[in-house]
Amino acid sequence: MKISRLAAIAALALPIMAPIPAHAFGVIDNVNGIALDANGQIVHFAAIVIDDDGKVDKLLPERYQEPEYKPKKPKRGQPWPERPKAPTFKMDAGGKTMIPGLIDGHGHVMGLGMSLIMLDLSDTKSLEEAQAKIRAYAQANDGLKWIVGTGWNQEVWGLGRFPTAAELDAAVGDIPVWLQRVDGHAGWANSAAIRAANITAATKAPAGGRIEMTGGKPAGVFVDKAMDLIEKVVPAPAPKDRDRALEMAQRTLLSVGITGIADMGTSMDDWQAFRRSADRGALRVRIMSYAFGLDNMVKIAGPEPTPWLYDDRLRMGGIKLLLDGALGSRGAWLKTDYADAPGQRGLPMIPDTQLRNIMSRAAMDNFQVAVHAIGDAANSEVLDAVQELNETYKGDRRWRIEHAQIIDPADLPRFKPLGVIASMQPVHEASDWRMATARMGEARLKGAYAWKTMLDNGVPLAFGSDVPVESPNPFPGIAVAMSRQDAKSEPVGGWMPEQRVSFTAALDGFTRQAAYAGFAEKKFGSLIPGQRADFLLIDRDISKAAPADIRTTQVLETWVGGKRVYMKGE
Repeated sequence: MKISRLAAIAALALPIMAPIPAHAFGVIDNVNGIALDANGQIVHFAAIVIDDDGKVDKLLPERYQEPEYKPKKPKRGQPWPERPKAPTFKMDAGGKTMIPGLIDGHGHVMGLGMSLIMLDLSDTKSLEEAQAKIRAYAQANDGLKWIVGTGWNQEVWGLGRFPTAAELDAAVGDIPVWLQRVDGHAGWANSAAIRAANITAATKAPAGGRIEMTGGKPAGVFVDKAMDLIEKVVPAPAPKDRDRALEMAQRTLLSVGITGIADMGTSMDDWQAFRRSADRGALRVRIMSYAFGLDNMVKIAGPEPTPWLYDDRLRMGGIKLLLDGALGSRGAWLKTDYADAPGQRGLPMIPDTQLRNIMSRAAMDNFQVAVHAIGDAANSEVLDAVQELNETYKGDRRWRIEHAQIIDPADLPRFKPLGVIASMQPVHEASDWRMATARMGEARLKGAYAWKTMLDNGVPLAFGSDVPVESPNPFPGIAVAMSRQDAKSEPVGGWMPEQRVSFTAALDGFTRQAAYAGFAEKKFGSLIPGQRADFLLIDRDISKAAPADIRTTQVLETWVGGKRVYMKGE
């Protein structure tokens, strides 16, 4: 997803959560515990002991027993042995299933938060429904200077084309309207917004962007880098709006069991919101931050990655780069033409020399590099760049390719020897398989969403959601990884079923491997003794459930650092 400036939204009457209480030594007993060891193998346990620092002291295979105090009488002049320390708290979980807190390996925290306080079209099923929702929003928010929103998807609408400025004018024509596509790689503007940005028929799209045209004039949709033409005049949200958006994002993430997330594309404004929340003691979700481009990387972190801050809740360790666009807007960079758009091969956004220079600049200061690449040409280009840079930059670099969706089968074996992590989002496959087939044709999809092949090749595989492009709920992601089916259990047998993975691998991708992908595996992710005690209590044993049942799992409680931060119904 592309991170962009969004219009200021009136502050909501939403209280900021109280600070997290101090840590305390405790025990949660009588659990159906499912965790992963250091090798990614399933471990079962019946109780968890949490130390004074909010870390895992031990996992017990049997229920907790209070330590006995029966010391022998000491020799004359010697003190009696110290009484074993009793837990400050003890909780009987009633046999509920406990799993590690889940980690989203690729998301957009502030993108989620802002989507929760602005116009959201993600639930609309037709252009007419979207127009009605936009019109109603404008009427309910009279006085706005701009209307800004997100979530539209012409594929879901069955439109067969992009919407137009005239169709948006039919909903709201008197003030500027700017709406991002669901993937963040295209924007839809009405005529007032186009005029506000001084865009005319003579305006040229910047490199890496495309202006959709009709009758020789801008049609209303701006793809990838062309979005900047509108966004430069869109008012930025105020700090108070960012703070409330972050609070709403955290509540949403915790309610679905996300205790950690890789924030892909952190701006300076985003980072300041994270810090303000943490300074108040209200930052609950652990954020592995990747700066949006070199400028943000240098301004935020300076000469090197930041240390872990706020009890391992925040760190900027890397940089996020955008090499191409998305399939939905035909911005993904392909080796040959789109099957449904001859003459189009997508939009490479960074020239090859510039890409290597930026990656080198980040690597020389030990920042991790994560590059968004969806099309087969984009993935090949990143692999080529890493191959060159590996000659200079040695050690544990953990280069990342974000999405890695459409890959030339000849490039799949290159990931492991080059030390590249595949950061992938299972729910994209469930959402995109029909569209991918239309865009590419079956014959060119042999390396698409190739999770099992990645694992078989020994490639670290981190799973995530790309929220807010998709729901942040990780349980549908686990289900899709195991089934290659969407919410309707389609297609029968799964799309390219040979790429399904096991339950263990799916859970590993949303825990241990997602932490590893962010250099956080020593901090959290697996409930290994010494790690932060981040875990969930859920309503079913997902290790024994069918994928369709895993999809509907409910989180009953979410704990971060040994403290409960979410309870269903409260």
